[in-house]
Amino acid sequence: MGSYYLIIILISLASMWVSSTLKRKFKTYSQKQLRNGMSGKEIAEQMLSDHGIRDVKVISVRGSLTDHYNPQKKTVNLSESVYNERNAAAAAVAAHECGHAVQHAQGYKWLQIRSTLVPMVSVASNMSMLVIIAGLVLMQIVPYGFTIAAIGVGLFGVGTLFSFITLPVEYDASNRALAWLQRKNMVSREELAGAQDSLKWAARTYVVAALGSLATLAYFAFQVFGGRRN
Repeated sequence: MGSYYLIIILISLASMWVSSTLKRKFKTYSQKQLRNGMSGKEIAEQMLSDHGIRDVKVISVRGSLTDHYNPQKKTVNLSESVYNERNAAAAAVAAHECGHAVQHAQGYKWLQIRSTLVPMVSVASNMSMLVIIAGLVLMQIVPYGFTIAAIGVGLFGVGTLFSFITLPVEYDASNRALAWLQRKNMVSREELAGAQDSLKWAARTYVVAALGSLATLAYFAFQVFGGRRN
């Protein structure tokens, strides 16, 4: 039990460190104006065009670091700072989100698997904790409490699986983005280094989240299955 709490504390500290570093990196690279003067919106539209993607729109959304690709609506959603700004950080994020659009257009396997899991994950994430807690309580009263708790662990496991499947999707999108930025000479060598650094730290947020989910899954699995043995 003590080891679990230590792991959770370490993962939480790592998450805060990665998050603060990411924000600091983006702030730094947001001050470096692109040599070509293109905005995030223009970068995104150019990358989509270069890959022959004509049915995806680039739109602006509110918030900070709220950028994402929506495969159902076929939209590249860029936060206002990325959509309008003309710097290395904006170029990196815009190209990364277009990397997901390219994955979608080319039938990238891991993205397809991830998209298949989305409906299941949305249900599982809302129910798993409630089912686990209810099952753990009922385990002390009735035999079928174990079954309920085990189902809850399974639901949580779906979310953990999803977080790990997300990793190759995110890293591949970044690799596609950086390769395109370099191949098309969209950024200078210094700007490319800034884009690489930004995306590297963005990817680490997903790694920490996946490890945190795995640690929590292991804890609840021990509580449920270990509790039954006892």
